[in-house]
Amino acid sequence: MRSSGPVLAAAVAAALALSACGSSASRSSELRPPAPVVLSAAITPRAITVSPASVGAGPIRLVTANLTGGPQRVLLEPVTATADAARTPRRTGAIEPQHTRSLQTTLAPGVYRLRVVGGLVAPAILRIGPERPSSQNDLLLP
Repeated sequence: MRSSGPVLAAAVAAALALSACGSSASRSSELRPPAPVVLSAAITPRAITVSPASVGAGPIRLVTANLTGGPQRVLLEPVTATADAARTPRRTGAIEPQHTRSLQTTLAPGVYRLRVVGGLVAPAILRIGPERPSSQNDLLLP
């Protein structure tokens, strides 16, 4: 009868050799960006309000409701921003009375003004802090 010792030793050695084949190099792909944050804004005859008024840098979706009697356009413009890409103002199309419109963008740290184009409505201030953490390990995100 043959001994199974050498066969078992060879199998263990092969398993150890294969387990050492993993790479120790750093990851080649970039981490996912932060998960988008939804901000709500309301245009009233006197002012624009935005909630929350302060978030971390990264992708946002601004949903604006027009609570006035006429169509409005909203402009999101930097007051101070650290990145050149964030210096470009973002606009919505016309928002009809009692309707909403969304604006998606990525904001860098800084202070932004949300105002009605050509209106006498008081603007809202949006403060963008340091970048939010990556959503790399968040499941079920689009």
